[in-house]
Amino acid sequence: MVSINTVSNEGFKKLIRTLDKRYAIPSRTYFSQVAIPEMYTQCRNKLETELKNVEYYATTTDLWSSRTTEPYLSLTVHFINDDFELKSHCLQTVYFPADHTGENIAHGLRESLSNWGLKEEDQTCITTDNGSNVVKAVELNHWTRLQCFGHRLHLAIENALKEKTVKDRINRATGLYRSLVCHFSHSWKKKAALSEAQRELHLPEHSLITECPTRWGSRQKMIGRVLEQRKALSQVLSEDRKTRHLVPSWQDIEVLESINNALRPLQEFTDALSGEAYASVSYLKPVLHLLKTSTLAAKDEDTALTKKIKSLVLGYMENKYSDPATQELLDITSFIDPRFKTDYMSAEKVPDIKARVKIEMEQVARKEKRVQASTTDAVLLSAGEAEPSTSKKAKRSLGSFFKSSTAVPPGPASTAVQLECHRS
Repeated sequence: MVSINTVSNEGFKKLIRTLDKRYAIPSRTYFSQVAIPEMYTQCRNKLETELKNVEYYATTTDLWSSRTTEPYLSLTVHFINDDFELKSHCLQTVYFPADHTGENIAHGLRESLSNWGLKEEDQTCITTDNGSNVVKAVELNHWTRLQCFGHRLHLAIENALKEKTVKDRINRATGLYRSLVCHFSHSWKKKAALSEAQRELHLPEHSLITECPTRWGSRQKMIGRVLEQRKALSQVLSEDRKTRHLVPSWQDIEVLESINNALRPLQEFTDALSGEAYASVSYLKPVLHLLKTSTLAAKDEDTALTKKIKSLVLGYMENKYSDPATQELLDITSFIDPRFKTDYMSAEKVPDIKARVKIEMEQVARKEKRVQASTTDAVLLSAGEAEPSTSKKAKRSLGSFFKSSTAVPPGPASTAVQLECHRS
C-alpha cells in the first residue's frame, strides 16, 4: 500500500502519462474525501446487512501501536452464517488515545458492539491476550473470556527460559547464536560466503532467521535454522580469524539441541490452533491433554535441560488453564464436538456438562420457535393487507431449508423429548 499523496508525485504522474496521455489522475482530495469514504460506506452497509442475520457471535480484540506509536483498539467478530460457513470480519481498528485502563477499554468495547448493532447478550465469548487491563475490561463487562492459546504458550516458553537454573545454563549459547545471526545479517560478504558453503556441503540454501520477541515461535525457528546450517556456519566463520570466536562449541550445540527438542513440537500446535477457516476452541482440551501425556512428557533420550524446559512449560500451562470457568467452557466445547465428546473429561463432570448443554439447547430452541412464530405472523399480516394479484413469495435462502427440516414441533414437552433423544 502507498499513501494517497502518491497521486501528486511527479514521477507517478509521468508514469501515468506514459501509459495513457488521455487519463486524468484524480486529486488526492478526491481519494480522501470521495472515493475512500464511498468504499467504506458500501463495505459497512454490506457487513451490517450480514450481521442482522447473526444470532450468536464471538469476538477477538487487541491493543497495538503503529510505527509512529499511535495507540489503536481492534475488534473482530466471528460467526456462522445460514449456510454453516465460519465468517470473520474486522469491525474496526480505532484510534484509542485514552489511558489503557480496564474501565476505558471496557467502555470502548461496549461502544464498538453498539455501533454495529450487536447485542452483548448474543456474544458467546471474547478471546484476548493476557494483559491485566484487558482481562479487567472483560470482567467489568461481565463477558465470558477465553485466553489466546498462542499467546499463552508463548508466555509459557518465555517464562521457562527465564527460570534461573535454565537461564544460567543457556546464557552463553543463546548469546552466541544471537551474535552469530546478527553478524551474518549485517555483512553481505558473509551472506555470499554462507551461500557458497551451503552449495559445497549440499545444505538447503536458507537464510538465517532473526528472533523477534513479540513473534510467536521465532526463537525456536532461529535456533532450528542455526542447527540446520551449523556446518556451513562453522566453515565460513573459521576462515576469518576475527570471527572464529563465534563458531559454536559442542557444548553450545548440545544446549541449542536441548532447547530445540523441547520447543519444536509446540510450534505445530500454535499453527494448528491459529486457523481462521475453522473453529479451534474444541481442540484446546484435547491439546492440553496431549501436551501432558505426549508432547511435553519426559522421554528417556531427553537431556536434563530438555526435561526441565518441558516441565516448566507444562506446569505453567496447567496452572493458567485451571480456572473453573475456563475448564467448564473447554468441557462444553469438547462435549459438543462429536470427535471428542467426553474423552477428555473427568467422569464426575459429565452429568453437569450434559445438563448445562441440554438447558442451553432448550433455550435456543425456544428462541428459534418464537422467532419463527413472529415471522409467520408478520408474513400473514402483510399478505392480508396486500392485493392478491401483487403478492410475491419471498425467495428462501439455502440455510432456511435446513432450518425448516429441524423445526421443533409444538407442545410443551416436545423440546425436551427431542433433545433427550439426540443427546442419547
